[in-house]
Amino acid sequence: MLGLPWIDITTILLYFVAVIVIGIYASRRITNQEDYFLGGRRFGKFVQTFAAFGQGTSAESAVGTTVLVARNGMAGIWQNLTSVLGLPIYWITSIWYRRMRLLTLGDFFEDRFNSRGLAALYALISSGFFMLVIGLGFTAMAKTITGITAKPVSALSFEERAVYDRALELEKLENTDSALLTEAEKAQLDRLRIENPRKEFSHIDEKILIWIVAVIVMIYAVMGGLEAAFLTDTLQGIFILILSLFLLPFAAVKINMLTGGSGLQGLVDAARSQLPQVSFEIWGSPALVDFTWYYIIAILIMNQINVAVQANQLTACGSAKDEYTARFGFTTGIYIKRISTLLWGISAFLLVILYSGVVKNPDYLWGHASRDLLGSAGMGLVGLMIACLMSALMSTADALMLTAASLMTHNFFRPLFPRLSERGYVWAGRVFGFLVILGGVAFASWFDNVFQMLKMLWEFNIIMAAAFWLGIKWRGATRIGAWYSMVSALIFFGILQMTVPLIPGVKTHPYLAKTVESIHVERTYRARQIDVEQRGEDIVRWDCLHEAGIVRGERPLPLKVGEFFSKSYDTPKNSIFWNQGLKYDADGNLYGSGLLSLELVVVDLLGFDLSKNPHALNETIRVIIRLSMPFLVLIIVSLLSQPDDKKRLDRFFVKMKTPALADRQADAQEMALSYAQPNRFDYKKMFPNSSWEFEKFEKTDILGMIVFTIGGLVILAVLYGLAQLGVGGV
Repeated sequence: MLGLPWIDITTILLYFVAVIVIGIYASRRITNQEDYFLGGRRFGKFVQTFAAFGQGTSAESAVGTTVLVARNGMAGIWQNLTSVLGLPIYWITSIWYRRMRLLTLGDFFEDRFNSRGLAALYALISSGFFMLVIGLGFTAMAKTITGITAKPVSALSFEERAVYDRALELEKLENTDSALLTEAEKAQLDRLRIENPRKEFSHIDEKILIWIVAVIVMIYAVMGGLEAAFLTDTLQGIFILILSLFLLPFAAVKINMLTGGSGLQGLVDAARSQLPQVSFEIWGSPALVDFTWYYIIAILIMNQINVAVQANQLTACGSAKDEYTARFGFTTGIYIKRISTLLWGISAFLLVILYSGVVKNPDYLWGHASRDLLGSAGMGLVGLMIACLMSALMSTADALMLTAASLMTHNFFRPLFPRLSERGYVWAGRVFGFLVILGGVAFASWFDNVFQMLKMLWEFNIIMAAAFWLGIKWRGATRIGAWYSMVSALIFFGILQMTVPLIPGVKTHPYLAKTVESIHVERTYRARQIDVEQRGEDIVRWDCLHEAGIVRGERPLPLKVGEFFSKSYDTPKNSIFWNQGLKYDADGNLYGSGLLSLELVVVDLLGFDLSKNPHALNETIRVIIRLSMPFLVLIIVSLLSQPDDKKRLDRFFVKMKTPALADRQADAQEMALSYAQPNRFDYKKMFPNSSWEFEKFEKTDILGMIVFTIGGLVILAVLYGLAQLGVGGV
C-alpha cells in the first residue's frame, strides 16, 4: 500500500492515535484563555525544555540541513548553526517574556506604545510568519515522505520519464569540467538549471499528504490548546532525537560494507575518497554559491535580531511557572537543537557519500535514504521514521498555530468584539488556528523547495524587530516611530514585493530577468578517488570532441590519488531580483518567479551593476538593507516626534525589572510595590541617568552566559574538527 508494508503503516497509525488521545485529555482542562493559550503557566523545566526544542525544530530542520549540505558541503551545516553563538543572548532575553506577564507578544506593543493598532498589526504580520513556518515544515515533511515512497524508474509514466531524462542530462553537464563544454552545452546547462527537472517521483501525492497531516494537527491542537501542544512536544521531542540518530548507524555500516572499511576511520577514508575536497570548506567555495563568510555573518546578525520578536518566544517562555524555569528550559532546549544539528550534518554527509549519484534533488535525499537503509529490516522502521518526521512537523505546527491563534484572538478579534465570554474567545481561537493551518498549506503549495522558504523565513520578522528591540531598551522609542518603522517595512519589503509582480509585463520584463554573470574560477585541490574517476570521464569526453573536430584545449592528463590538480568552475547565472529565480512557461518564455526584491532593483538602478557581483554578495546587500532600514526609520522619527507619556514608560520599565515569581499572590505584591516605586530598580541600570534601559549583569546572568558560550564554542570546535578530518590527507 503506497509503497509501504503494513507494519510501517500500523506504526504510523498508532502514533496518530496517541497524539489525538492527548488532545482529548488536554481539552478537558481548559476553562479560560490562559489555560488554552498558555497552559495555565504551570510548566516546569522538563516540559519547557522539550517545548522549546519542539518549537524550534520541525521537519525542515533535519531535512533542511541535509538539503544544504548536499548543495553546499560543510558550509550547509550553518543553516541551523548561524545562531549558535547567540545562546548566551537567549539566556538573557528569555526572562523578558516571563516578566512581561502578558498573554501574547502583541500585548507588548499595546503595553509599551499604548497602541491597540500596533498590537493588531503585529498580530497580522506574525500570523503570516507562522503560516510560512508551518508551510516550510509541511514542504520538508512531504518531500521526504514522498522520497521514502518513491517510484522505481521502471514504474514512471511516459511524461515522468521524459522529465527524469532531462534531470540526468543536467546532472551530467554539471559534473563535467566547464572547459570541456561546448557553447551549445553551456546554453543547455543554463536552461536546465532554470527548469530544474525532477529525478524523483512518488506513489504519494505531496498535496494530499500535506492535507492529511494538516487535518490531524487541527484535531488535537485546536481541541487541546497549548497543554496538548506541549505534552505532545515532549513525546515528539524524543522522536526528533531518534530522528537525529536514526540513520547514522545504518549509513555508517553500509558505507564501510561498500568500501571495505571499518569503524570511524573507514568513514573518514570514504569521505576523503568519495567527496571532493571542496565539500569540506566551511566558508563555501566557487562551486558553492549559497554560503560565503560574509553572507553567513549577515544571516547570523539578522537571526539574532529576528528570533527575539517571534511571538512563540512569549508562548515558550511566558508559560513557565517562573522566570528561571523559562530561561533554563528555553536555552537548554535550543542548545539541544544545536547538538542535533551536528548529528544531522554528519548524517547528511554520509547520505551524500552513498546517494549523491542517485538522488538529483537533495529535497528527497533523506527520504530515499530512509527507504533504502531502513526498509530492508522489515521491522516497521520506515514507519517509525515517517512518524518521526511528522512529529518534528507537528511539534512545531501545533505550538505556532496556537501562538498565531492567540494573537489574532486577543489582539485583533477581542478589540472588535469586547463582550464575549471566555469560552467564546477560546472558540474564536480555535477558528483562527484552523485558518492558520490552512495558510500554512497554501504556503507549502506556493514555494518550489525548502531552501527558498528558509531564506524568506530568516528575513521575515525584520518588519517588526526594530519596534521590539528599541521598545524594550530605549525610552526614546515613540509610538509614532514604531508605526512608521513597521508600516514602511511592511509596505516595501512585503506588500510591494508581492503585488508589483502582478502588474502585467513585470514578470517578463527583460531588465528584471537580469542575472549575475557567470564567473570562471580555477581552484587547486589534491586528487581523491572521485576526482580520479571524474578526470577519466573528462578524458573520454575530450577524445570524443577531438574526433568530432571540436578542439577544447589540451587533452586532460590522467590523475592519481594524492596528486594536485586544477579544476574549472562556471558559477550559475542566478537571478538578481526574483527570490524563486527565473523559469520557463509552457511556451518556453522566460519569466521571474516569486517575490521581487525591490531593494536590489533600486540599488541596481542607482548605478551599482549587481550583475558583476557574486550571487552571495547581492544576497548580503539585500539582508543589510532589510536589517538597517526599520531601525533607522524608528530612530529618526522618534527623535523628531513627541516623547511618549513618562508615567506609562515608568510602569513598563519597572515591570521589566521585577523578577517573575511562581507564587501568583507574591508576584502581585512585588508588582504593586514596583508600581508604587518606579525607580525601585534604577540601581541596576548599566547607564544611569540615560534613556537606555540595559541592566547590570547578575551572578546568574554571567554564569549562564559563560556556560552557553563554552557550549557554543564546543559545537563550533566539533564542526571545525569534522572539516579538518575531511580535508586532511588522502
